Amino acid sequence: MMKYQYLAVIFVIIMLPISLVFSAYINAQVDTLDLQISYDTKLDNTTYDAIKAFQLNTVNSSTSDIVNSKIKDIEAAANSFFTSLANNFKMEGYNSETLQEFVPALVFTLYDGFYIYSPFENTLDDETKSKLPANATYTGGEEVTGLKPYIYYSCRYVKGSMDVTITYSLDNYITIQGYDQNGKGINDAGYVLDDSLLYNSTTGEVRYRGITITSELQLREYVGDTEYAYVKINGVKYYRNANTNTWFTITNGKINQVATPFRNEDNDMGYRYYKEAYEFKERLKNYGITNLRSSDAVGVQEVQDVDGNIIYSFVDSDNKIFDFNKIEEPDSNFNNHRMAVIRYVIESNLSIALSNYNNYGTGTYEFRMPKLAEEDWARILDNVCLVSFLQGLSIGGKIYNGYSVINNNKNEEVVTENAIYIVENARIKNSTYHRVTHKGLENMVNTTTSRGVFNIDFERKSIGSTTSETTWYFYPHWDLGCYTCYVAQTNTENSINNIYEYLDGLSNKTLAKLYYTALGRERYSMYKVFRNPEEHVNAFKE
Repeated sequence: MMKYQYLAVIFVIIMLPISLVFSAYINAQVDTLDLQISYDTKLDNTTYDAIKAFQLNTVNSSTSDIVNSKIKDIEAAANSFFTSLANNFKMEGYNSETLQEFVPALVFTLYDGFYIYSPFENTLDDETKSKLPANATYTGGEEVTGLKPYIYYSCRYVKGSMDVTITYSLDNYITIQGYDQNGKGINDAGYVLDDSLLYNSTTGEVRYRGITITSELQLREYVGDTEYAYVKINGVKYYRNANTNTWFTITNGKINQVATPFRNEDNDMGYRYYKEAYEFKERLKNYGITNLRSSDAVGVQEVQDVDGNIIYSFVDSDNKIFDFNKIEEPDSNFNNHRMAVIRYVIESNLSIALSNYNNYGTGTYEFRMPKLAEEDWARILDNVCLVSFLQGLSIGGKIYNGYSVINNNKNEEVVTENAIYIVENARIKNSTYHRVTHKGLENMVNTTTSRGVFNIDFERKSIGSTTSETTWYFYPHWDLGCYTCYVAQTNTENSINNIYEYLDGLSNKTLAKLYYTALGRERYSMYKVFRNPEEHVNAFKE
């Protein structure tokens, strides 16, 4: 019996320290996990605050698409990020200056490219120095934190005598520069649309997916409490005051009179979108661009998922990029290639930026590119977004290495397929707007009173007095979102992943015509760098 007691005592002596150590280890791991979850939440909230600031700035700015204004909006969003980050982490004892050392990069993905906000070395050549004022504080070799030059979603292709660089976007708009199959220079841009798009140059008829696209009734929306007719040209809305027959714009929240009036007639932007897309397709055929394959891409290899599996190979893929049969649909060769290019460009440049950050950091932690999950890449490739990184903070048992991806689904940068809502009766106040996939919507609308509206036009905007500091807030559209399809989303076809197939399957084509006309109108009306703004605006003047 004594022998068993001795064994029990020995067991307790041996196991008690082990259990205490093991318990302490488990508690430490739980604390680390709790802290990581807390940091992930704080980073998500901070990133959301920054993208919301960007959204508010761009919604209330008619010049937000112009480069200088866009840079200001992004820099303001970056400042909002670091302010919010400091507020979220103040209980942990971190201030804004300290936290900035643990943020290797912010990535603002936009319509046809992206900005990286991170440290870099400011280099000034002799010519630049000579142009600076005498009291300038810039010095060569200085480490600064700010926006690096804009990086386009571009890829170079070589095929025979053809040598072109194609810049992709978040929709089906592309820009082409280089030399065609005959060695002739190209500098062109446009939308690539489905092969069902037909244009009769004799009659002027445009048909898309079997639907005749025509002009629509003049667009109208509210500024303050007054409803005005308007046209949207290259990202700017021009409103007509019917009482004085004058026109004005709202630029950065201020009303500005326009000297030259615009044509006061039905809106034909949607019609122009499809007509010019057809003409662009014909030019692509003449250039030889339609013969390009993924394997003709230069300097790119493959795109891998988080587990290292190849999800797109540029080298091994022999698919024609510009196969116009259902080219707009999610799984088309064009869209798969477009998204692979965008992902490759972002991933490669971001890896370099994070690697270079180690040259500027003062700590011992080595910053590196984390593997982004596929659902995060899906959000990045779908719309404007902000990707933030926070690395190097101690969370007990390990070093924190986190990132956050937050979309901006309501912006002036891109018109996605989901950004068009259908107003049941656009001629009356407080009508109802619906998602396109509202069940039975095709039987609730007509081409006379119903209209497709860009989702951002339902957002609140501001207008300031030109003589005082007073600011008024208003809604361009006074329509209310349908509760069952917009709010609760209980009366929608939620399983729809392909809006084109869904609309093709409806027997009543009225909804499809409203949707396609609105989608074309809004995309055609957006700001495009390739255009000559003055010539484009003059085309719509009286």
